Amino acid sequence: MSEADYGRESSVLLARIEAACDRWLDEDVIDIDTHRTGDLLELVFPDRSKIVVNTQPPLHEMWVAARAGGFHYQWDGRSWRDTRDGHELLEMLSRQASAQGGRSLLF
Repeated sequence: MSEADYGRESSVLLARIEAACDRWLDEDVIDIDTHRTGDLLELVFPDRSKIVVNTQPPLHEMWVAARAGGFHYQWDGRSWRDTRDGHELLEMLSRQASAQGGRSLLF
């Protein structure tokens, strides 16, 4: 993966996550706050728990930290896949956000 491809795909992912959270807030689905600092996106849930999604440019990875632990993802040409077991990032993020938010949340 080239630097340009990594930059594009990681930016698309962060924007997609942020847009979903903004939509949930606007539609009164959940009171979730997002804080973006460069390529780090922090999701703060009503119970003050957090999920952090950030880029790791030297490795061409995306990292996610949630209550359930830390996860590393690489782009496979179609989606971001876990480097250990191959699960998809947005599916896992939906599970973690649902658990931390106390309701079904799908990215």
